[in-house]
Amino acid sequence: MQVLWRALAGRYQIAADAAAAAALIFISLLLGRETPTAQWKSFDVWAVLLIAGICLPLAFRRRAPATTMLIGCLIWVLYISLGYWPVVGAYPMLLAFYTAAAIGPLWSAPAGVAVGALVWIYAGLVSPGSSMASVLAQAVAIPLVVWRVGHGARQLAESNARLARTAEELRRGRAELARRVLVDERVRIARELHDVVAHHMSVISVQAGLARYVLRSDPRTAGDALDAVLDTSTEALDEMRRMLGLLRLGREPDDADESDTRRPLPGLEGLPDLISRVESAGLPVTLTVEGRRGGLPHGVALTAYRIVQESLTNVLKHAGPARAAVTVRVAPEAVHLTVTDDGTGSPGPGTGHGLVGLRERAALYGGTLTAGPRVPHGFEVSATLPYPSSTAGHPAAEDDPERP
Repeated sequence: MQVLWRALAGRYQIAADAAAAAALIFISLLLGRETPTAQWKSFDVWAVLLIAGICLPLAFRRRAPATTMLIGCLIWVLYISLGYWPVVGAYPMLLAFYTAAAIGPLWSAPAGVAVGALVWIYAGLVSPGSSMASVLAQAVAIPLVVWRVGHGARQLAESNARLARTAEELRRGRAELARRVLVDERVRIARELHDVVAHHMSVISVQAGLARYVLRSDPRTAGDALDAVLDTSTEALDEMRRMLGLLRLGREPDDADESDTRRPLPGLEGLPDLISRVESAGLPVTLTVEGRRGGLPHGVALTAYRIVQESLTNVLKHAGPARAAVTVRVAPEAVHLTVTDDGTGSPGPGTGHGLVGLRERAALYGGTLTAGPRVPHGFEVSATLPYPSSTAGHPAAEDDPERP
C-alpha cells in the first residue's frame, strides 16, 4: 500500500511540475511580447525556443534540481547574449534557484546564489542605460532572498520528516508496550487459573478418598462423592485448557511476583473487604449484590472480583472527588457487573492498558466488557461473564451456598 501511495504521489508531483513549467512558458511568452523594441531585439521564433528551453526542464526540477538550475542558467545566458530582454527569463530561473535551495544537494544553494548573481550582473552590463548600483543590489539581494526561502522550506521538510519518524517510533513503542502488558496480564491470569485448578484437584482427591472409604458401607454417599469428582474434574479440565491457551502467549513469571500466587484467590465473597479498603483510601462505594454469592465457578468469581478491583482503582486514580457504585447480579446463566462513578476528573495520562486486561479476562470466559463516559459526567464499566457450559444451570452452581 505504501509503495502504491508513493508511486501515485510521485506521478502527482511530476504532473504538477509539468503544469508549472507550462504556465511559466505561457507567462514568459506574454511578457516577451511586451519587450521594449527600442532597446532589445524583438521577440521572435528563436526567443520562443530559448524560453521553452529554460522552462521545460522545470518539469523535472524535483528529480534533478541542480541540473535543472544549471541548464536554465546556460540557456538564460545565451538568451541574454543574443540581445533579448533578460527579464523574460528571470521568473523561471527564480523557481529553479528556489528548488535547488529547498531540495537540491547542499552545494547547489550557494552555487545558485553565485550563478544567479553573476547572470544578473552580466545582464546589467549588456543592458543599455543600466545603473550598476541597482544591478549589483538586485544581483545580491534577489538570489539571497530566494535562497533563504528555499532553505527555510528545506528545514521545515526535515523537521516534518523527523516528527514523522518520532511519531512512528512512538506508535511502535506503544504497540509493543500494549503487547507486553497484555502478555503480563495473561500470565497473571494463568497463574490464578493454576491455583483454581489446584483447588479443584484437591477437592477431587478428598472426594475420591471419601468415595473409596464408604464405597461398601454407604453407596449413596459414595455416589454423591463420585458425582462431585465428575463435576469438579470437568470444570478443572476447562480451566486447564484456558490456562494452557494463555501460557502459549505468556512468558516466565518474575521471582518477585511469586509470593502473589500463594495468596488465597478472592471471589465475590471478597468484595466487602475490597470495598472497605477502597473506602479507607477516600472513595465512598455502594455495593449491591443480587443473587447468591456462592456456587460460582472459581474462574468466573475470580474474574468478577478482578474487574471490580481494577475499575475501582481507576476511579481512585482518575475520577477526582467522586462516589462509586458496584452492582453484581448473579443470574442463572451469567454474572452481570456494573461499576459506575460520578467523578468529574479527566482521564489523565493513562494508556488504557488496564481496560485491555479487563477485556482479556472477560473474553477468557466468553464474556463481554464495555467502558465509557456517562452523561453528564462520570464513567461506567459493565461486564457480563457467562458460566462455562459444564456448570451453567447446574444445581450445585445455584443451590449449594457452601461451594465457593
